[in-house]
Formats: sequence, structure tokens, C-alpha cells
Amino acid sequence: MANNNHLSLSGVMPHLALTAELGPPRSECGIGALMAWAGSLWLVTYVSHKSPSGVGTGLYRIDERLEISKHPQSCVGTYTNRMAHFESNQCFIGPHVIAADGKVRTIDALREVRLCSTMRHLRDPENKVYMLGMEGEFYELDVHTLQPTWLADLTIELGVPDHQYAHFKAAYCNFGRVVVANNSYDERDFLGTEAAGRLAEWDGENWTIIERSPFIEVNGRGNFAGTIFAMGWDKRSAILQVYTEADGQWKRYRLPKASHCFDHMWQTEWPRIREVDHERFILDCHGLFYELSPWAYENRIWGVRPISTHLWVLGDFCVYRGMLVLGSDNASPHHGANQLAGEPQSGLYFGKTDDLWSFGKPAGWGGVWWEDAVGAGEVSDPYLMTGFDQKALHLCNDGGEPVEFSIDVDFLGNGSWKTYARLDVAPGAYAHHSFPPGYSAHWVRIRSSGDCIATAYFTYT
Repeated sequence: MANNNHLSLSGVMPHLALTAELGPPRSECGIGALMAWAGSLWLVTYVSHKSPSGVGTGLYRIDERLEISKHPQSCVGTYTNRMAHFESNQCFIGPHVIAADGKVRTIDALREVRLCSTMRHLRDPENKVYMLGMEGEFYELDVHTLQPTWLADLTIELGVPDHQYAHFKAAYCNFGRVVVANNSYDERDFLGTEAAGRLAEWDGENWTIIERSPFIEVNGRGNFAGTIFAMGWDKRSAILQVYTEADGQWKRYRLPKASHCFDHMWQTEWPRIREVDHERFILDCHGLFYELSPWAYENRIWGVRPISTHLWVLGDFCVYRGMLVLGSDNASPHHGANQLAGEPQSGLYFGKTDDLWSFGKPAGWGGVWWEDAVGAGEVSDPYLMTGFDQKALHLCNDGGEPVEFSIDVDFLGNGSWKTYARLDVAPGAYAHHSFPPGYSAHWVRIRSSGDCIATAYFTYT
């Protein structure tokens, strides 16, 4: 029992569960954003699409005694943005702006936009912020008057194939660039007939597409460490893109998937990269929690360590009064699609950061090539190797000539690759290698000696 006699069951307090009304329509009640501000924990919940596609969600405040109340300015929508604007001493969460004294204003002009990100402004950070909507609506906003100015439709700027297909999830601004993530992905993308996902950046004048894969999160720690992290996936594996200020370059790393349940744009909401303890990031990616340092040495990262597996849909997580708070999306009728769920509801988990290590043991799968045309001498992206018990590699050569595949490892994490082994694979043949128990390096990659159609896939158990 908590000190104020609220029931606590393994970190979940039933009195703090968020529920939506029964409708019509019956939608979702996911927790989209959490923010400790002005002595309270503020949160917004979301429906499954633009209002009025649901009822009963909105803006909530939890005080230091863990008593919850719905704010009078609460409104129904799909909101997952949060940011502290320190120059004006305001918190942006959903379409709401909360002053240091707790007074709430609402950006009426953006209530119907499915706001997914608020970010700093490139040229006037003292007086403006950027706002991004899930359908690619890109605005700048005056933080004093709360008047938005339309800047662009990113479905057009970035060539997202179908406007109804757009599913922007996150954005972040630093080092003279705005970076946006769109996670559009379904059967078309899996089969390779479409490539609608985007990771892209804007310098204030021009947009540049970094990768045409589904991306779900972008974050960093300001100028503190000179890095920006973006995570996404393709059919091969999860992806971690890292920008390093020192050389102005993006570098792609690959991570295992702990679950197939996240392999669709609608089912990948909203994994995050968050600082939950001072100068320490937690990365929630495709069913795996990782610890992540904001620093890159020699313009490379190496301290990515898996913590645990999970199946939660976590819209956000933060720290409030020394507690780690996880906000979920637990149960949804979703307009009648789930006939065994009646009331949309989601809970909050209160614990400590180290609790994450007591969840499911790290395990997963993923690859660097999936029936891909690979050239002679071509090397794959680095793939995470550390922190898992048993490791196996599967190789296929679907080409017409024998190929020698080299397995390279980087145990220092700085790009100093060493050859671990070489495997000869005949045309149309399959080979596998089981690494010795306890063997590990930070990163592993594969090299091909010849042209082929290659598959290189890792299974970690």
C-alpha cells in the first residue's frame, strides 16, 4: 500500500488508470506523453485517429500524493508531443501550454491536428517552436501568442506515397537541422513494392531524405554530447541511426527485434528514447529496452546494452519524484475490431529504473541481409552482438557461384574490425554458425567475397 493508502500492485496503481468513455465511438485511451512540470506529473491520452474518433481522453494532472484530476481545458485528440521551452518557462504537451505556475492555455488552432512532436526553432528559439502532426503538417508557433504558421506538408516535401498512408511519429531539432521520422509500413513495404517510411532532415531551406525506411523516434541531449539518435526498422532488423556533430555524418547500426508484433506502422507506437536518470538514456526499440550513452567516441557508439524484453505499448516514460513512470496503451475496442475489450483503458507503472532488468531476458532476431543483391567485397551494417547469451548466424547464398562469407567483429566498438571466421557457402546452399557460449563483441558484420543474393540472419536466445 502507498503512504496515502492507494493500492499498488507491482508498481501499478488501479486508481490512476486512464479510461475513455464507451462512446460511440469506442476507440483507444493510450497515454501519449508524460511530463513532470510545475510540481505535478502531466499527461495526455489519445484516441486512435482524429477526433471525433473517440471520447473521454484528454489532459490530466497527478499531484505529489498521486491524486489524479482531469483538467478543465482537456480536449479529445491524438497527442504524443512534449517539450520544455525554457526561454518562456512553459511546457508544451498536446495542444496545451502549461506555465510555471500551472496555468494552462490551449492552442485552439491545432486541436484537430494529431500532434506528435514539439521541437526547438532553428532561427528564433526564444520566441518560436516547431510543431509536427502525424499527417505531415509542419508548423512554427509563437510561444507567446500561440499563433501557428503553416510551413509545409511533409507528405509532399518528402514524397510519402499516399497521404492516408502517412504516419509521422517524432521530430527533433539540433545542430542546425530538424530531423523527422515517419513510420509508414505495411505489406507493400515488406514486399519491397513501396518504401513509404522516412528519416529526413531540414536545414531551414531544403529537405534531405536520410533513409526510406520506417522510423519512429528521434532524440538527443542538446549540445551536451554532440549526437542525435533515430530508431526505426525494416524487414531485416531494427535500425539505429546516429548523427555525430564532430564529422557531420549519419551512421547506421542494426539491432535485434524482440517481437514481430511491432512490424506494422499502427503497432509501433510510440517507442521512445528518453533520459530517465541524469545523462542516461533508455532506448525502447521493437520490444527491447536498452541502455544508451549520449556520447560517441571516435564518432562511433559502442555502449548499447540490452536490458530486457517486453510486449508493452509504451507511449512515453519519464521520471517523477524519483520514480520511473511508464505510460501504456493497454486495452482498446478499436471501433469494434476487438470484440473482447469493452472499455478503452491504460495504466501507469511507478517504480525505479533498475526494475527494467527484472523484465524478460534479452533475446531477439534480425539480420543484415535478407535475400539482398550483394556485391563482391561488400560489407554489411554493424549488428549488435553484446548482452545476449546464445548466438547463432544463418547464411544463404542464392547466387550462381561459391561465396566466402567473412564474419568480422568489433570488440572495442570503435570500428577496429577483426576477422572472426570465414565460411564457404556453395551456390544455393545454406550454412550456419553457433558462437561459443559466452562469446561476445560489441558489433558484428558480414563480408561477401563475391556477387550473390545473400541472407545473413542472427538469432539470439
